[in-house]
Amino acid sequence: MSAGLRSGGVAHAPARGIRIAILGVIGLLFAVPIVAMVEFTLRKGLGGGHDFSRWITLFQSGFTGQYRPLLVAAGNSVALAIGTVLIVLLLLVPTMILIQLRFPRLRRPMEVICILPVSIPAIVLVVGLAPVYSMVARLFGSGVWTLTFAYGVTVLPYAYRAIQSNLDAVDARTLSEAARSLGAGWGTVLLRVLLPGLRRGILAGAFISVAVVLGEFTIASLLNRVNLQTALVVVSKSDPYTAVIVSLLALAFAFLLLLTIGRLGAARTRSPRPRSLSKGLS
Repeated sequence: MSAGLRSGGVAHAPARGIRIAILGVIGLLFAVPIVAMVEFTLRKGLGGGHDFSRWITLFQSGFTGQYRPLLVAAGNSVALAIGTVLIVLLLLVPTMILIQLRFPRLRRPMEVICILPVSIPAIVLVVGLAPVYSMVARLFGSGVWTLTFAYGVTVLPYAYRAIQSNLDAVDARTLSEAARSLGAGWGTVLLRVLLPGLRRGILAGAFISVAVVLGEFTIASLLNRVNLQTALVVVSKSDPYTAVIVSLLALAFAFLLLLTIGRLGAARTRSPRPRSLSKGLS
């Protein structure tokens, strides 16, 4: 029997030193590039030394003048993130609930369809989307907002797994049948019975979708749309320091989103049953 298994066949948890070593290596892989980016933005130039002059100049300018394209691109990315989240909330969530309640045999095909985009390279996805977007441009124009259709497909794997894991933890069928037996309509069942229990999964899926959209470059670039990442590439050719500063800000924002997801996942659910029981007994 291997040393990593107990006599009952259950794996041992790694020793504390091994855990610290693994976390240290992974932390270095993330920290070294970020520290290098910060150091790069603080350089004073050929004279040597470091200061915050470039950071101060960027924020004092209010992203006007030569920095305005970055502000416009950031606004585009935020609008795309909101549109993508709406697609997830209005299309994916009701479909998943319907399959869970009425068509459980379709769960496996639904999972395959939702996970499929993560296995397709972005360049291949764009080749398939190009003729679709030529038709979209004729019908709706070629505005940046049309990227929400492509991004809605791109974020499906991440949003689906976050929501489905929460949906599996909720006995949706029993809750819906109980609510229906008490006279609730399907709208009430969805909005007041099921969605509150899925709040954590929906929030996690929404935050992951926002992080993916804010970091997406390939699809926007090949479809000739302007978002934050494509604007950073353009700005980096004339002012690499500003591009790196904005990249750090975007990384910090994405980190806060992922930290929020982690807190949502780690927070223990406080069951209201003891209170309701006490009320019922009293």
